[in-house]
This record gives sequence, structure tokens and C-alpha cells, in this order.
Amino acid sequence: MKHSIKITVILIALFLAAQLIGMAVIYSYSPETETINVNGNLTNVTNYNLPYGFEPPKDIEKQSPWSVFWQIAISFVVVILIYLALMRFGFAPVLRIWFFVVVTIALAVSANALFRNFVPYSAYVSFAVGVAFAFLKMFRKNIIFHNFTELLIYPGIAALIVAMFASYTSIPLVLAVLVLVAVSVYDIYAVWHAGFMQKMAKYQIQKVKIFAGFFVPYIKREDRILTKNTKKGKKVKATIAILGGGDIVWPMILAGVVFIQFGLISSLIIALGATIALSGLLVSAEKGRFYPAMPFISAGCLIALGIVYLLQVV
Repeated sequence: MKHSIKITVILIALFLAAQLIGMAVIYSYSPETETINVNGNLTNVTNYNLPYGFEPPKDIEKQSPWSVFWQIAISFVVVILIYLALMRFGFAPVLRIWFFVVVTIALAVSANALFRNFVPYSAYVSFAVGVAFAFLKMFRKNIIFHNFTELLIYPGIAALIVAMFASYTSIPLVLAVLVLVAVSVYDIYAVWHAGFMQKMAKYQIQKVKIFAGFFVPYIKREDRILTKNTKKGKKVKATIAILGGGDIVWPMILAGVVFIQFGLISSLIIALGATIALSGLLVSAEKGRFYPAMPFISAGCLIALGIVYLLQVV
């Protein structure tokens, strides 16, 4: 039982650390409004100071949350279908390139959040860091380094999506909640009904040789002793606990949107609600079974969001 508790504590700590780092990165890219003169007319312009051309357009007309939600849903379905097709036909190298590009960009965005106020040409330096870390992550296998980079990947992704939500819709919080609920329904279907979420995770680990999420293996004490007392190369069984990247980034996005609307304390309440909900799932989950984490995490986020609104009223 001890190893299960240890893995649970490690996963919870990693999840909470990712949420807090995410808030720090999103804070670094907080929207700044300035008034500019356009053809003699004063206009308010919002800047997020995002690097690499990810700054949202200034002249975009904001749409309703439902309109943007359906665009996101269609894009999400297309991406999943492409991913499944690449799995079906064995295009693991294409997926490795896909991962490398996404990981590089996400790491660079997170690094730039740290460097941009202190390091000259921070965007270039951050991109170099992103490439180096992505290379080490994919070609120099190390569990500690893998989880360390995961702590930085999802804050970068969340910062980009939060800026998009805030720029493309008039009510970003409604959009964030809609997406959170939709992802939870998808997670239930993909894990408990279709079962392809498990297949995607196994394919990532076995064929693509990279996993999007936290990855915590544990070897029992008696097996560790066995390997020490036998010749090198002895194989032993290891318990593996994983937490997918979506489970990490979606509550972070909601917390980021709440941060823009209500402030830092409110966003931390969302992060805490998500962490408590995940803790409840991990403590009660049966060993060796796959669970859709998003419904539980989303429930914690929505309860926390209710608390945030109550605090605003009080």
C-alpha cells in the first residue's frame, strides 16, 4: 500500500506545481490595455506580449461563446481523427515530429515568461531553450527530466489558449466552462466506452516513445533488492501511474480565464479545487484501472468557481 500512497502524493504534488507555474506564466502574459490614435479616433488595444506571432489580432470582432465553442469542438475532433489515423497506419515518426514542435513552442513560451523582463532578446533565448529541452526530452530518456519539462509545457499552452479565449469571445469564462464540460464528456466516452484513450497512451509510450503527461513508475522494494543481487539486465515489473496532459492543462485554462476576470486569489481557488478533486480520485481509485480524470477535476473546478462567485457577492 505504501508505494500506492507514494505515487499518489507525487502525482498530486506535480499537478499542483503545474497549476501554480501555469498561473505564474499566465500572469506574466496578463492583458495590458493601452489607448492609441487610429485615424484621429482613440481606441483601446489589448496586448498580451506573446512571442512568436501568437499575439491575438487587434481588430477581431468578438463572437458568442457558443460560436467559438463549436469551432473549437470541430477542430478538436479533426485533430483526434488525424491522430488516430496516424496511429492506425503506424506513422509514429510523424507523431514524434508533431510532439517535438508542440513541446518546443510550449517550452519556449513558458521560458519567455520568465526571461522577457530580464534577458535581452528573450524570445530567441527562450526558443533555444525550448529546442534544447525538447531534444533532451525525446532523445535522452529520463523520468525526472520528463516530468520537469511537463511542468513547463502546459503553462505555455494554457497562456496561448487563455489569450485566445479572451480575445475571440465576449464572455471567455462561459467558453472555458463549456469546453471543460465537453472535454469531461469526451474523457468519459474515450476511457470507459470506446477505450481508445488507453490505446493512445500505450501507443505514445511504446511506439512514439514519449508520453504527454506525468509519468511516475515505481519498483517494489523486493524487486529493487532482486535487481541488486542478480546480474545486470534483470527485468522486473514496475507499477506505472500516469496523468494525461489534458487533465493538467484544462483546469489551468479555466483558472487563467478566472484570473483575467477576478484576479489571482480567485484563480488559485480554481487550482485548489481541481487539486482536491484529483486527490479524491487518486485516493479512491483501484490500482491497475484506467479512470477518466477530467469529470472529477471539472467537478472540483466548477465547485471552486461557485465559491469564487459567492466571494464576489459577499
